[in-house]
Amino acid sequence: MINLSKVRTRMPEQDPQVRTRNFEEVATGYTEEMAVREALRCLKCREHPCMTSGCPIHNDIPAFIEKITEGAFEEAYQILTKTTSLPAVCGRVCPQYLQCEGKCVRGEKGRAVAIGALERFVADWHRHHAAETEAESAPKKAAKAAVVGSGPAGLACAGELAKQGYDVTLFDKENLPGGVLSYGIPEFRLPGEILQKELENLREAGVKFETGKALGKDFTIDSLMADGYKTVFVGNGAGKSYRLGIPGQELSGVLPASAFLYDVNCNQKYPSAGTFAVIGGGNVAMDACRAAIRCPEAKKVYVVYRRSVAEMPADPAELHEAEAEGIEFLYLTGPLEVIGEDGKVKGLKCQKMELTEPDASGRRKPVPVKGSEFELDVDCIIEAIGSESDNACVDGVERSDRGLIIADAETLATSRPGVYAGGDTVTGPKTVIAAMGAGRRAAAAMASYMEGKE
Repeated sequence: MINLSKVRTRMPEQDPQVRTRNFEEVATGYTEEMAVREALRCLKCREHPCMTSGCPIHNDIPAFIEKITEGAFEEAYQILTKTTSLPAVCGRVCPQYLQCEGKCVRGEKGRAVAIGALERFVADWHRHHAAETEAESAPKKAAKAAVVGSGPAGLACAGELAKQGYDVTLFDKENLPGGVLSYGIPEFRLPGEILQKELENLREAGVKFETGKALGKDFTIDSLMADGYKTVFVGNGAGKSYRLGIPGQELSGVLPASAFLYDVNCNQKYPSAGTFAVIGGGNVAMDACRAAIRCPEAKKVYVVYRRSVAEMPADPAELHEAEAEGIEFLYLTGPLEVIGEDGKVKGLKCQKMELTEPDASGRRKPVPVKGSEFELDVDCIIEAIGSESDNACVDGVERSDRGLIIADAETLATSRPGVYAGGDTVTGPKTVIAAMGAGRRAAAAMASYMEGKE
């Protein structure tokens, strides 16, 4: 049976007026009846583009959805875990509209099947209902592998190697593992308890965690090799924030989004500010503005973006939720100067922008509108204009002019034998699932290398 409805099952969520006063998860999840109804919307198409070209890690989406229609939720979960170590995470934070749902045939007439919501449902059902059983493990192997960075790429790589029986140790400079999943994504999108359960699953699979240890400070690639690690994966992300580069950015109250989100997520430390301006238009800007409106003293939050909503790279669902929460968007607006008093932010000088005709690549450039300057009264400014990777600490590998590690597109091998790299440290900032895909591909190549097959 197929549900031919063009309307997909709405995800229950907290009311906007309620959720801006707490950091609890906005979406509350499908019931069993909702999940089955939504799964029945799958057309069972022949080519499965959601899986083959939409999903970077090639989850068997048709098979797990079919199991949901049968009410076999645990079997659906087991299908997912063949290819993903973090289904509860991916079901919440992946940009499905660009990936699996973007390729869904059902979306050609009506709304795509809510694949992300179904993945989340299955993972949550398993967490709440499945009996704790001893996981099947592969025979243990003597070869040791080191993984540097516990973000999505590192977690995926470590999980895949552990499944195959390798001795895997994961190193991270922070005391809290998880990388951007821990300190970059707010609780209202990814509750900490969900991530901690996924991390515990990896520990039970045999992954060892060494936190508070930084590459280049506490150890090097050379020292890891000397300690008997036969291969190393580097997935240290892109945590170095770009700055605005305008007068006044050194004033107290100007914060990189990464620092702001880290304090909010990990320390429950909030700026003493009533009015915020978030600069940028990507998903980090959405996380930052929505976290800002939840700060105890917050009264008003602006998002300042140089282009129009049509060019905005943020997930449309995140944009919609931010608007519902009362965030005010100032499109075609560029920051000029941070206004201060006694060393603290008291305002932001801006100017209106207009877009040129498309260039050869089709991109329209924002240019200032003469005489359009104005000031916003704000006491905290959050920079969410991008980030880069800092790979100076990675010894013995080739890097690009941008400082990114150069790695083979398929095997993720670097110029140094036995050393692999993937995720944002190779590509620059991308999605969680893209980083996981890189980690999985690297794990396969690392296993071959350890077995002497490469």
